[in-house]
Order: sequence, then C-alpha cells, then structure tokens
Amino acid sequence: MGDSFISRKDRIIASAIEIISESGLASLSTKSLARKENMSEALIYKYFGGINEVLIEVVQYFVRFDESIIRTVQAKKTSNIEKIHEFFDTYATYYENYMEISSIMLNFEELLHNTDTREIIAECMQKRNECLVNLIEDAMEAGEIDRTFSADELKCIMMGILSTQLLDRRYYDHGSTLKEEVLGSVDKILLLVKAQG
Repeated sequence: MGDSFISRKDRIIASAIEIISESGLASLSTKSLARKENMSEALIYKYFGGINEVLIEVVQYFVRFDESIIRTVQAKKTSNIEKIHEFFDTYATYYENYMEISSIMLNFEELLHNTDTREIIAECMQKRNECLVNLIEDAMEAGEIDRTFSADELKCIMMGILSTQLLDRRYYDHGSTLKEEVLGSVDKILLLVKAQG
C-alpha cells in the first residue's frame, strides 16, 4: 500500500509519533512536524488547531490500539492463564512491530502533566491495568494460579517486565526479540505462581 492511501492527517500523526520516539515529547512542535513532513507550518494548521490537538490525536491513536488489544484478549475462549499470556504476547508483538508507539507509554508521566491528554492517557492505562488484574483474579478464582502474590502485585511485576524491556530497547540492542524476552519472563512468573493441583 502506497503513501497515497494514507491521509495527510494520518501522516502528520505518524510523524508526530516518530518525533516523540526520536527526540522526546518536548521536541514535538509545529516547526518540527513541518520539517519532518516537508510542508509549511501553516499547512499543519489546516488539519490541526495547534500542537496540543496533534498530541491529543497521537494519544487517541495509542488508545484505540490499546482498546482493540483488550477486547481481543477478553474475547478469547481459553483459560485465564492463557489469556494473560495472550495479553503480553499481543502487546509485545504490537510494540515490536511499531517500536515508535512505545514512546507514548514511556512518556506516560509527561502526558499526565498535560491538561489536554491527562484524562485520556490515565483512563487508557487504568483500563489496561484493570484488564490484567481481572484476568489474574479470574485465574486465581479458577484455581489456575495461587495467591502467593495479590492480583495487583502480579500486575505490577508483569507490567514492570514489559515497561523495562521497552525502555531497555531505547538504549541498547538485544539478541532476542521483545516478544521472546517479555514472554520468557512473564511465563516464568506464571509458572512460579501456577497452582499445584
């Protein structure tokens, strides 16, 4: 599929994500976007009212994928422990195939301080965490995993693995894929807490 099938607005959003990934959230401006898109700053205002509108669209783009991943995992007709595995498999695959989008997750704190994105990103991360906690609680109720850790503790451990692996990839190369490393660690945790029956 060629660039002609992608709208100018979508290309601006993709460029904004690349700028955030390459240079950080503070470097996102109409000037940097115009330079990246090889257009005038005035043309950006044809599509967006300003840089905050661009940032809102970037965060909403991130949220749409997040919601899709959660719906897909919840709809699976498998055991709860397999859904937890699928949760991390899907996120790791997504971030591996679009590493630039991980910069949105890694800029979570800054996005919380922006009044235009605070509620959107907070709700997104809350839903993600609630989904994982619910999967863990369901696995505990079904006797699939024990209660060595609380559901919230397990959520923190496993989400910490994903976040750390994403951050590690920002500053050095790995011999294995993100998916291999995340699932390798998450599966060890799940094996550790697997209920002995």
